[in-house]
Amino acid sequence: MHMIPYSVLDLAVVTEESNPKEAIERSRELAVHVEELGYNRFWMAEHHNMEHIASSATSVLLGHMAEATSKIRIGSGGIMLPNHSPYIIAEHFGTLATMYPGRIDLGLGRAPGTDQVTAHAIRPNRMQEVYNFPDNVAQLQKYLSKENKGKVRAFPGEGTEIPIWILGSSTDSAHLAAKLGLPYAFASHFAPQQLMDAIRIYRQEFQPSKQLDEPYVMAGINVIAADTTEQAEYLSTSTKQLFVGVITGERNPLPPPVDDISEVIPIQHQMALNQMLAYSFVGDKTQISETLIGFLKETGVDELITASYIFDHKQRLKSHRLFAEIMQEISIPA
Repeated sequence: MHMIPYSVLDLAVVTEESNPKEAIERSRELAVHVEELGYNRFWMAEHHNMEHIASSATSVLLGHMAEATSKIRIGSGGIMLPNHSPYIIAEHFGTLATMYPGRIDLGLGRAPGTDQVTAHAIRPNRMQEVYNFPDNVAQLQKYLSKENKGKVRAFPGEGTEIPIWILGSSTDSAHLAAKLGLPYAFASHFAPQQLMDAIRIYRQEFQPSKQLDEPYVMAGINVIAADTTEQAEYLSTSTKQLFVGVITGERNPLPPPVDDISEVIPIQHQMALNQMLAYSFVGDKTQISETLIGFLKETGVDELITASYIFDHKQRLKSHRLFAEIMQEISIPA
């Protein structure tokens, strides 16, 4: 029997009647809190042109989180590499790894993390860089390696050999993660449909690398834990409203919970919402534990990373505490 590592994905979500500064400070408080609770990683994700997300300058925020903590791994879930020059990312993360050695993760995705108009504003030739993604990952690995003795070298960065992860929400990323022999994080917290296929492909095709001997999968899940299932369901109405905004393109700050979700969510969005949130664990400790064991046995994932969109910060901290207690109490046959 072994305990599954558990981690946090945070977007510095701005709530209604709040602002980005407060959102960032809440994220920092959360990072300190979850470190004390035994969480393995605290990751933040790159998004742009979204009023409710303050984590756009991801590497800057990761420094802020690493400075407040001492042992939890801090990383990107992810950096959208086609938005950037691999060389600059090598310098940014090389700097982080120099300041906080042995604690930095670099998760890479290829989606824009925004709409197409903003994607063009970020980098006009971005689509070409999407095609170059595998080569750019290799280039980044080279810059961070001890062996790089080319004309272009990353200082700080060279020799840090920061663990690189491939992020994905479809089977495309599974093939690449397997081919490169890198750990694989799947965004099943909002794109659950291809999780099982992606895991199967990744494990079947995995080729050992300098970084990793065997396949390693981390799956994203939504978690809202409370003392009672009724309270957790109530808190989850904020998440549901946020995700309907994703479906409709309305990116408003995270709203407070409501008593009757059917009054604020049009019926035509219910099915899409239920599909997106298929891997959501909402309830008291007993209920979450029962459904989570089933998920862990079905997927065989090596680690979980949790997203928790809860309006009330104290309730969010409490949800993470309850989830840590769940994870410390359950174990899966090795």
